[in-house]
Amino acid sequence: MNKILLSPPHMGPEERDLLVAAFDSNWIAPLGEHVDRFESELASVVGGGHIAALSSGTGAIHLALTILGVGAEDDVLVSSLTFAASANPVCYLGARPSFVDAERTSWNLDPILLAEELETRAKGGKLPKAVIVVDLYGHPADFDRIRAVCAQYEIPIVEDAAEALGSTYKGRAAGTLGDLGIFSFNGNKIITTSGGGALWSAHKEWIDRARYLSTQARDPAPYYQHSATGFNYRLSNLLAAVGRGQLRVLHDRVAARRANFAYYYEHLGHLPGIDFMPEAPYASSNRWLTCLTIDPVAFGATREDVRLYLTSQQIESRPVWKPMHLQPVFKGCPMRGGAVSEDLFERGICLPSGSNLSRDDLERVVEAVRYVYEKGPPSSTHSF
Repeated sequence: MNKILLSPPHMGPEERDLLVAAFDSNWIAPLGEHVDRFESELASVVGGGHIAALSSGTGAIHLALTILGVGAEDDVLVSSLTFAASANPVCYLGARPSFVDAERTSWNLDPILLAEELETRAKGGKLPKAVIVVDLYGHPADFDRIRAVCAQYEIPIVEDAAEALGSTYKGRAAGTLGDLGIFSFNGNKIITTSGGGALWSAHKEWIDRARYLSTQARDPAPYYQHSATGFNYRLSNLLAAVGRGQLRVLHDRVAARRANFAYYYEHLGHLPGIDFMPEAPYASSNRWLTCLTIDPVAFGATREDVRLYLTSQQIESRPVWKPMHLQPVFKGCPMRGGAVSEDLFERGICLPSGSNLSRDDLERVVEAVRYVYEKGPPSSTHSF
């Protein structure tokens, strides 16, 4: 029985051809023609702006916060329901992450709670230096409301669109909805360069600064001179070549992932206790991962019962992200709200969602979930 993975890479012939061409040119690293073209082609895909291609999405967040002047003793507000890479760069800079709960409408940062937090902080004279807003599982947050709240206090927004390339908010590309936006091209993302990321902004000077800092902050001189502390964050020419090929099939990859969601919704959505991650009216999600919640009383089994049975059937699934405010590393950090993200973590599961899933794969996943519903959890009189 082949193992069905959660979100594997999906490569094609164009990626291979471009990679071989880059290899044959002997322009391996640093940088090169493919990096320049990848940046311009990605900017075109998202509707303009300026982009620096980087070694990871985490590095992109680190650079974004650096450009905004985040430093020791500063506070940065972060969506709690996310992966740790959204918050870790805050700590790199000696700042403190403070977390905000999700809303039910999109599972993203709650604009009402954000407004309450900023109002409280303004009264206390300690506003955050920035807000990191995550587009969870490919679904954009409600940026009109979030921007309005942040503008009131002149707080810049970093949009973590690591999971959301190809998604839109009111027709505008995810990753371009804040002051700075980041993308990830990790191996499990909707397109991949094996490892990589990018930083977007409408401000050319910020992206110029990011390019400078990400190449060890080397000054323009015939010798190695550095006037600032830099980082080794630039994308290689080989990986950029792969990214260029992946960009050409982005539309197809989004369509495939949305089709996966539609299949799961059609065949599982009627089961008692199952609710799928919603898509708000303002958004078109790339459905990077298909996520649902399970009410154990109505369904007759828990999320964990389902996950363990899927594992026994060689099907990879994952719980929804464990919220940051529950992570040991962030113990003691401030938190606004928490009940929504905690509930989604307790009951939420991510199903296999790769753009190269076959119909047989999808049927296997559906039949496994149905089996748990029909037979009950392992602790019942029925046995797996």
